[in-house]
Amino acid sequence: MLNDLISFQRPPANRVRSCEGEDEHHFSEGAVMIAFAMHLLRTVPGLMSVDIHPDGEHGKRFDFRGWLEKRDFVRSKPLGATKYGGEYRNAAGQSVVIDPRSGCGDVAAELGGKRFVAECKGGVINTKHPGQLSRLRRGLCEAVGLSLSSEVELGKRQFAVVPKTPTTDKLARQMIGRAKAAGIEIALVDGTGNVFDVT
Repeated sequence: MLNDLISFQRPPANRVRSCEGEDEHHFSEGAVMIAFAMHLLRTVPGLMSVDIHPDGEHGKRFDFRGWLEKRDFVRSKPLGATKYGGEYRNAAGQSVVIDPRSGCGDVAAELGGKRFVAECKGGVINTKHPGQLSRLRRGLCEAVGLSLSSEVELGKRQFAVVPKTPTTDKLARQMIGRAKAAGIEIALVDGTGNVFDVT
């Protein structure tokens, strides 16, 4: 179980009645990225390194460096001009590389000729506000669409990864047949970092 993935914010006036609880639970795209990266390190035997490719907006909304350092990943070398870009290593020899560049997939890893590439989206996970529910649905569609736009390669597994909510779960189950036919897996992540493969 992972902590500190969710940020809590008071909803604006037009979303107060739609919020389940006093605060909205924002599961940012950067948080979804790091949750899926940790999932790969936990579940792929022999995998020791994962790359995350955030843009500047992701870095503003999620504290990559602080989150990793709380979990004993130490930045061994900086990368790029941001305060959070770099290679982070833990005592077990695992590494997370935060490399702010585009065109590589949000999360990527390689092991023994196999590649793992994920496109991720975030959203508010405890609201029934129509606009926010639409954003969650659109995020899943965008993640699948971005995966479709990349080249098919032998040995590459592609993932569309979004927060787990009733809305995304329902849509993912409707989409999974066609997504799988195109070689795309859909993964839903809950607020504590548990990943559920839609089958």
